[in-house]
Amino acid sequence: MNVGKKIRIKRIINRTSGKTVIVPMDHGVSMGPIPGLEDIDKTVNMVIRGGANAAVVHKGIVTSTNRSEDTDIGLIVHLSASTSLNPEPDRKIWVCDVEEAMALGADAVSVHVNVGSQSEFMMLEALGKTAKECNRWGMPLLAMMYPRGKNIQENVDTIKLAARVGAELGADIIKCPYTGSPESFEAVVRGCPVPVVIAGGSRLGDEETLNMIEGAMKAGAAGLSMGRNAFQHENPERFVNVACQMVHEGLSATEALKRLRA
Repeated sequence: MNVGKKIRIKRIINRTSGKTVIVPMDHGVSMGPIPGLEDIDKTVNMVIRGGANAAVVHKGIVTSTNRSEDTDIGLIVHLSASTSLNPEPDRKIWVCDVEEAMALGADAVSVHVNVGSQSEFMMLEALGKTAKECNRWGMPLLAMMYPRGKNIQENVDTIKLAARVGAELGADIIKCPYTGSPESFEAVVRGCPVPVVIAGGSRLGDEETLNMIEGAMKAGAAGLSMGRNAFQHENPERFVNVACQMVHEGLSATEALKRLRA
């Protein structure tokens, strides 16, 4: 990892624990102004107060991460996109590049790749080119790697493959789905030579979400990247706060649930 990457990546991780809590808020492109994102400035400030290490947004929303409060948060600019109206929603196109993200003040960039989709080859090509540009500019790259496509199922083998592909093609951090148990997710982490964070996916109940975080951390995950389970929570600040305690301090799911409901 070059010097620029080493400097920037410290802005999106906790320097004591070496782990990270990322809250992606890029859903406005794929889903529109869903609950929790109508007032993006308000949501960003709640996430910051909760202690999140970084937020993921598209380039047009970067001004919302120019906080109105004193506490800072790492900025990850998302480079790829598709909408729910697209007849091929698994196909992501690049709508921003590394140099533009740098001009916007990014600490890192992220891309989304659906391994196994009909347009996989286009996304892999774009991922490879993005990794090259990230190396050139010293920009950390978060790759959101999902096994998705016709007749593709999310299981340990497909998630292991997706995670490894992202690392092989130059990503510095991999985001992928949780496999359902610490034992199975440990295989994903073991097979990926760069840090792995779990995706949150659709909105879940508190207990299920916290158990997932605990399982991932037991498996050796580097943290989490959860959007809807954070910003759509009835109390986003408190949820992010207990999630940070789990990731950085080893708080158990049982104790986290008590604190969340206190």
